[in-house]
Amino acid sequence: MGSRVASSGLLAGLDPEQRAAASAPRGPVCVLAGAGTGKTRTITHRIAYLVQSGQVAPGQVLAVTFTARAAGEMRSRLRALGVEGAQARTFHAAALRQLHYFWPRVVGGRPWQLMDRTLRMVGRAANRVGVDTEVETLRDLATEIEWAKASLIGADDYPAAAARLHRDTSEPPERVAEVYRTYEKLKSDDQALDFGDLLLQTTAALEEHSAVGEEFRDRYRCFVVDEYQDVTPAQQRLLDAWVGERDDLTVVGDVNQTIYSFGGASPRPMLDFTRRFPEATVVRLERDYRSTPQVVSLANKVIAAARSRPAGSRLRLIGQRADGPEPRFAEFDDEHQEAAAVARRIRELLDAGVEASEIAVLFRVNAQSEAYEQALSEVKVPYLVRGGERFFSRKEIREAMVVLRTAAADPPDGELPTVVRALLAKVGLTDQPPAGGAAKERWDALLSLVELAEEFAADASDPSLPRYVGELEQRASAQHPPTVQGVTLASLHSAKGLEWDAVFLVGLAEGTLPIQHADGDDEAIEEERRLFYVGVTRAREHLWLSWALARKPGGRRGRRRSRFLYGLLPENHPASRVARSAQNKPRGAQPKCRVCGGRLNESMEIKLGRCAKCPSHVDEALLGRLKEWRVQRSRELNVPAFVIFTDATLIAIAEQRPADDRALVSISGIGATKLERFGSDVLALVHETAGQE
Repeated sequence: MGSRVASSGLLAGLDPEQRAAASAPRGPVCVLAGAGTGKTRTITHRIAYLVQSGQVAPGQVLAVTFTARAAGEMRSRLRALGVEGAQARTFHAAALRQLHYFWPRVVGGRPWQLMDRTLRMVGRAANRVGVDTEVETLRDLATEIEWAKASLIGADDYPAAAARLHRDTSEPPERVAEVYRTYEKLKSDDQALDFGDLLLQTTAALEEHSAVGEEFRDRYRCFVVDEYQDVTPAQQRLLDAWVGERDDLTVVGDVNQTIYSFGGASPRPMLDFTRRFPEATVVRLERDYRSTPQVVSLANKVIAAARSRPAGSRLRLIGQRADGPEPRFAEFDDEHQEAAAVARRIRELLDAGVEASEIAVLFRVNAQSEAYEQALSEVKVPYLVRGGERFFSRKEIREAMVVLRTAAADPPDGELPTVVRALLAKVGLTDQPPAGGAAKERWDALLSLVELAEEFAADASDPSLPRYVGELEQRASAQHPPTVQGVTLASLHSAKGLEWDAVFLVGLAEGTLPIQHADGDDEAIEEERRLFYVGVTRAREHLWLSWALARKPGGRRGRRRSRFLYGLLPENHPASRVARSAQNKPRGAQPKCRVCGGRLNESMEIKLGRCAKCPSHVDEALLGRLKEWRVQRSRELNVPAFVIFTDATLIAIAEQRPADDRALVSISGIGATKLERFGSDVLALVHETAGQE
């Protein structure tokens, strides 16, 4: 009786759809959860409901998600709901734990060492097979190997798969396969594992050793998968091995937020869930509690413009918050003006009482961060670059952890927050904050540990110093830091799963969003649209969308705002007339071969401007110089080489040898953004090479 009362109380604060998902009977459950609809709340309440109603023991639950931060958040929420002992981990962390446990029986001896970084091993493999070992090339190769392993594609099958899926690689697919094959051999010789191996080896242990599989499935009876739209084939196969012939599986996700297909992720398992489990309970969460109706309305318009939306993605968010300000759209002459305006607006929000930690500037590529770091510094606004120095790696935090660990061996008396504050005084936490600068950053970081102690004391059943230190250790291993004051600067990909009161989406120009190398590929363009949608739905109240017509002050104002903005700007916005005229332009004629005049249909033919059967007449000397220049520019901008220009575009330039801007932009893959950034360099190379003939 008591457990039924307790479990029914868990459902009291949920809306009807959340309640239906949380209280669904054990078995297959699919939760289609739109952005801001409370999916984490729903699945943690589901786990707590199953535990408190006696349907499953806490230790029999395995919940997996895709980031250490999300796993840490799930553990914190489960603890607050009174659930201790349920496992909440990333796929890789869960696999590592299982592999270490089963290794002596499956392989024998000590487990092989897990490599933190693969670049050095990839470099050894590339050197052995005679491939360029420049850092940018090695990064591209490592990305391809990681994608192949996540997609369950071996080295022998890689060339065919890369061709079929149009992978844009810096080296020919056959050479990538050679590096991949050599990398695997070197790794095996060194008895080392990479992160992909954790999934593959654990899956093999469960599939090929019946006793191991039986022991695992006897331990874990209930499985929950968060962000299921981002599962890779390797993760899905591991999940299948975990679940076996049973069906006690809850999945939750949003197909509209699928943004990691470049890494092998696919929404297909989620879309096919009800085919696999026809009796599954399906619940749609569409009530958005995160964002104002104004932000929700814009988000719905963004995703509604998608060219094709499978049934599982047709969620229309319904805003539940009170009205807020309309999203702001702004166009600037150059990026410097754009960054300065964003910084001024952030200063206004801070002066109006918005916390710095509740503001984010989001961009498509990390290289865009520099302008905003400078602009925020000029108006004395603190900021944090997401993906920069890790919180638990900071010197003052390492010192604080030593002090706290030492004290935990013989804990002093007193309430936890008071004890933690007193201990941290030894490493620089004063009663009053320093005036600013690096000292203020250190003070803020230490204070966040005290604030975390306050949260822990409010949630935990036994808020002792040893348990608090244990919580910090878990967060350190999971890289789940507490909140530190400062405006967040982050890429759109790294912002997934986060939210802020105010969000600035910047650099919304063609060639940046969508990214240049996505053009011509409908699926890639739609993923860029979903990435934009993810950015919009990070905002709770204030949303700013801006773009610049030129990169530098005084530069050519040849950029166009992102195609994703068409139909979003208010009628009275100064740029809306231009948007409407752009939409009304007639479509271009069918592209024709510049050699024989025949129609071009294949994307590679269109890029080259000629039929595959027609002679190329490529200028090999020019092509070599273009490739050297591309490597140099990719280093300067810290981006993969193909982001500058693809191999196909370089070949087209070397074949056509454009003499001016007009001829250059006639080549597929070169628009206003590329012309502005790289046009003068390319034309100079063309002219110099011609002069040497």
